[in-house]
Amino acid sequence: MKPKDNEKQAAAKRNRRIRIVGVVFTLCFLVVAAKAVYLQAFAGDALSVRAVREYKRDYESVGKRGNIYDAQSRELVVTAGVVSIAARPSRINNPAKAAEVIAEILGMDQNRVAQTLSSQRPFVWIKRDASPRQAEAISTAIPQGLEFIENYSRIYPNRQLAAQVLGFAGVDGNGLEGIEYYYDEYLKGKPYRQTVVRDALGRIFQQEEASAPDTEGKSLVLTIDANIQHIAEQAITRAVRRHNARSAIAVAMVPRTGEIKAIANYPTFNPNAFARFPRSTWRNRALTDSFEPGSTLKIFTAAAAMESGIDPERSFVDCEDGRYRIGRNVIHDVHPHEELNLNEIIQYSSNIGIVKISEMIGPEALYSTLRRFGFSRKTGIDCPGEIAGILRPYQSWRKIDNATIAFGQGVTVTAIQLVNAVAAIANDGELMKPRIVREIKNPDGSAFRRFEPETLRRAVSPVIAKQLREMMNAATDREGTGSRAVPDGYTVCGKTGTAQILNASGNYKNSDYYAIFIGFSPARSPELAVLVAIEAPRGKYYGGEVAAPVFEEIVRESFNYMNVPPLHASPFLIKEDGKPA
Repeated sequence: MKPKDNEKQAAAKRNRRIRIVGVVFTLCFLVVAAKAVYLQAFAGDALSVRAVREYKRDYESVGKRGNIYDAQSRELVVTAGVVSIAARPSRINNPAKAAEVIAEILGMDQNRVAQTLSSQRPFVWIKRDASPRQAEAISTAIPQGLEFIENYSRIYPNRQLAAQVLGFAGVDGNGLEGIEYYYDEYLKGKPYRQTVVRDALGRIFQQEEASAPDTEGKSLVLTIDANIQHIAEQAITRAVRRHNARSAIAVAMVPRTGEIKAIANYPTFNPNAFARFPRSTWRNRALTDSFEPGSTLKIFTAAAAMESGIDPERSFVDCEDGRYRIGRNVIHDVHPHEELNLNEIIQYSSNIGIVKISEMIGPEALYSTLRRFGFSRKTGIDCPGEIAGILRPYQSWRKIDNATIAFGQGVTVTAIQLVNAVAAIANDGELMKPRIVREIKNPDGSAFRRFEPETLRRAVSPVIAKQLREMMNAATDREGTGSRAVPDGYTVCGKTGTAQILNASGNYKNSDYYAIFIGFSPARSPELAVLVAIEAPRGKYYGGEVAAPVFEEIVRESFNYMNVPPLHASPFLIKEDGKPA
């Protein structure tokens, strides 16, 4: 073959290769061009949405929750700024190292954090209420793959103080118990949306809030006084430990207004960490639990008797020397008595005497009076969970029922009912509606709504109320069952109660007791009505021995704080004529 032919063949091969390469490049270009046209013309909107999802995210947040203050404007509940930390697991380069750093800074379990960061989900929460300082430390150590969203957390600076009254709010900002739940619609902030734009490393470079400016919730001013609340809580805590009791309740209120100054429960809990405590400690047992009032109910039986025309000084009954039979049942007195009038029956707390008085007036009169004082009715207090207690219609009472109800068995009450009923006696017979919130305030501090004292109804006449106060004052003198309830230099109107607790078999055999004292002070011009109820004390269990000294402590310390001066002239009630009662 000639050299020229070889050159031609070589040139032809080169040309074919060039054409093939050209065709391949042309096809690749056409594919790229077609893909570009597809992406631009047909898939552009979908890809834009996908890109926005990757780098632009909308979060729904809730505005700052309103604060809660006590009656002296001291902070009981506040809202603090916190940071919610989330992660995009696919963007974290070294999950094991990241888990170690996060766990150390947040005080979390490292294995649990590592498990979260290994999730196949595109977005996971790590911690919802980290402090800004913790968030900053984590963002410095782990520059990508994490997201930090600012929001709010509820703080209870006094820890257990008034825990059952205040309740608590969850991580989502909704009230779950107590005042936090009852007034949630006012306290909670308004929801709003915020848009966050991030770079390729997940760092925020733009944050916009799409919301109205008024997202903050309203605040509450309570009638609760933090100092009196603390006094009551400390007093019942010491009493429970001293008597090895199961639980205790104390309530203090202002008789003329219905304002609650303290509701103390033991055992209690810390609302900052409510999940660590048994659910049974969350409830406000002054409203949610009922018990038999025992001899404290005798003062209301006495009210029914006087309304029926019985003279408290001239109505003598035979107390049978401590033993009185009704059918197959026998009523006993702790100390035997012969003849007593109604005043003495209350002073010495005679079961037999009050039973005979109730027989004289009949079940309808007793039932009607108890209902007017609010028993078996909710008081309407502005706190969740209140129950009505039990008082069966008088038409279903047997003779023994009329007898036992007269001295507080066969009927159940709540602590708030009992203290409110006694406060009505201190308030010249007018029954007030108990209340815990005094005012709702706007975020700027202006008043949104004020709550004024509200009279529910008249329980007894002023004349009978005055006679009841004199009876109750005699019950706390040197010879009365409540003498240990009187602080030095003050006067007290009160009544002891020792109520048996039904056992698992539904009877009172070998049962525990409630030790109760209920009263108000000073006698002439009552500032506070206070109830103390100690459940299942060991050893001593009478109300006069166990509950009365706690009442004395609460009143004495509260009056010292309130600057209520003592009456040094006499330790007992001074009548208008200047003579002791």
